Formats: sequence, structure tokens, C-alpha cells
Amino acid sequence: MLADFFSRYLSELDPYMQQIVRSSADLPDDFSVMLRYAMGWVDAKNQPYTHTTGKRIRPILLLLCVESAGGDWRKGLPAAAAVELLHNFTLIHDDIQDDSPIRHNRSTVWIEWGRANAINAGDALFTLAYCALESLSRQSIAPEIIIKIWRIFNHTMLELTRGQHMDMRFEHETRVTTDEYISMLRGKTAALVTACAQIGALIGSADDERAAHFAEFGMNLGIAFQIRDDLLGIWGDPSVTGKSAATDILSRKKSLPVLYGLEHSSALQVVYQRNPFSEQDVKEAVELLDGVNAREYTLRSETEYYTRAMNALQAAAPQGQAAVSLDQLVKALFQRDH
Repeated sequence: MLADFFSRYLSELDPYMQQIVRSSADLPDDFSVMLRYAMGWVDAKNQPYTHTTGKRIRPILLLLCVESAGGDWRKGLPAAAAVELLHNFTLIHDDIQDDSPIRHNRSTVWIEWGRANAINAGDALFTLAYCALESLSRQSIAPEIIIKIWRIFNHTMLELTRGQHMDMRFEHETRVTTDEYISMLRGKTAALVTACAQIGALIGSADDERAAHFAEFGMNLGIAFQIRDDLLGIWGDPSVTGKSAATDILSRKKSLPVLYGLEHSSALQVVYQRNPFSEQDVKEAVELLDGVNAREYTLRSETEYYTRAMNALQAAAPQGQAAVSLDQLVKALFQRDH
């Protein structure tokens, strides 16, 4: 059932986004390849790419919220395209800022074409996101609702950059609290999920109060989603995640369980100051995390935000088969093991 909704949305979403990329400007062929590569449509030689490079979770969430709020999901296509284009813009820039050579099991844009070209390609996707959003005016949506959506979109962009700033700042700080980390997640991870839910509900119902419940749902969903990633980054099964055990420890990532551990274990603080960081250090760090029940704390935190999300969704009163699929999507996100 959930797969049916995904395929129904995706069958129109990706062609819609491809049309946005093709028609919004007279782009040189080599520049266009960079954009389509970032979106997962082609390889670096402009040949069709058939492997999965992203699940399109955010735009699908938006369309589910449109339909479960009582609207025609096709009216949400411009907004769904906008959030996915915006998301991929952030990925291009994140990879440059993090010096990441691989995304979705292939070279990142900056590795293929250099940092300068990648920055420019990211800027183009950012602009195309607004080109897509502009098409809302042709969807029989009230002008005042469109204005609200633009404001949400603009605020979301600022929140994304705030979260990214905090994330980069944390890399150089010896002490980061769990509260500061959650604040970072509200921007870097949860802001776009919030926008998807709120914008979808506004398109579907034009009801501010109902959209606010959807927004609260999205915010808590986004935070809980990242906390699940934090758990898998340390205690995930390598045969399932495709990464070595405790990969987040090895890279010294300041995830929620690590920050909790650093707050409660002076021994872990000593381990984290070692340089270089060996596999034995990783093993010791995990043992120290287990000693202060960091995994249990992180699981409780995930459950707390998941419960908040589901309570807000219930208050939003989603309806129809889309509501069932929305519930299935959320449960699938928190049953995942990779």
C-alpha cells in the first residue's frame, strides 16, 4: 500500500523536476549534466543512472500531507519539487564543507567537477527550487496561502544554514551540550521536514491551526529521525548499514549518544582527546558509552520525539488512505536498521 503511494507520487514528481531543470534557463550541456547528476538522473558522462541515489522522502511526505489534509496531491507538486531541489542543493554544499568524497555510493559533485563548479551547481539548484515554488500560482491555490508558503520556505532556508553553522562549529568545540545538539538538529535536519508537513497541510486544507499541528509533527519527526541515525552510527549492524561498526566514533562525530557520554564520563573525555584514534580507542569508547547507558538514553530520546510526533499527527486529524500511508511511512522510518 505504501509502495503504491510512493510510485504514484514519484511517477509525476521526477518528470516534473526534470522539466523544471530543463525549462528554467538555457543551460550549457556540461552545466546541465552536473545538476542532473546531483539529482541522480544521470552519471558523470550524462548516461541514464538507474541506481538509487535518494528515497525522495521529503517530497513524498509533503504530498502525503497534502492528501491526508483533504487536498489534491497534484497541487503540491511544485512545492514537493522545490523542497527536493533545495535538499539536493544543501547536499552539494555539505559535501564540499565536509570534504566528503562519496554520496550514495558514487563520487560527490565536487570530486567529479571541482569545488568551484560544485558550488555553482548547488547555487543553481537553490535557484531552481524557487523556480519550482513559483509554479504554485498556477495550481488554484489562494494567494494568501502561497504567501505563507513562501515565508515558510524562506524561514526554512535560514534554519538550514543556522543548523549547518552550528554543526561545523561543533567540530572545533571541546564541549557541546545535548541541548545545543538538539537545537542544531532543529535547523540542519528537522527544519525541512517541518516545512514539508506544514506546507503540505496548507495546500491541502488552507487551515493554519491544522497546519501548525502538521508542523509540530514534522519537527519532532525530523529530530527523532536523526537520533535513529545516531544510534545506527554506533550500534548498527555493519552487514546491514554497510559501514564499519561504530563508524561515528571513529570519525569523532559529536552525535547525541557521544555528547551524553562525554557529559557523564571523564574517562571518555580522555579517550576522545587521543590522536591518532585507533580501533582499540573506538572499542574502549563504545564500552565507556555502554557503561553510562548512553544507548538507553538515546533510545529514550528517540521514543520521546517519536511520541511527540505521533501525538501532533493525531491532533492534525489526517484523513483517508493517505493518512494510513503517512502512518506507515513514519513507522517504517523508525523500524529501519540502516
